[in-house]
Amino acid sequence: MTHYRLYGTSACHLCEQAEQHLQVLGLTYSVHDIVDDAELYQRYHLRIPVLVDADGRELDGPFSLLDLLQWTSTVPPHP
Repeated sequence: MTHYRLYGTSACHLCEQAEQHLQVLGLTYSVHDIVDDAELYQRYHLRIPVLVDADGRELDGPFSLLDLLQWTSTVPPHP
């Protein structure tokens, strides 16, 4: 099963929406607040939410449920 990392920040409605999409699809993910890390903030602050897969592929937000479904269907399965 693929584990995803969701980069965002609190009080971000697009980040909340991204989490809802992940939950609807039943995907396993962890949330990383970019405010807690200067490097993450520098990298992602203009792009959040950003979803990253185990291979390092990134999906910039905002993304719809359909966008997420299409993006995850192109991810090769992990044992």
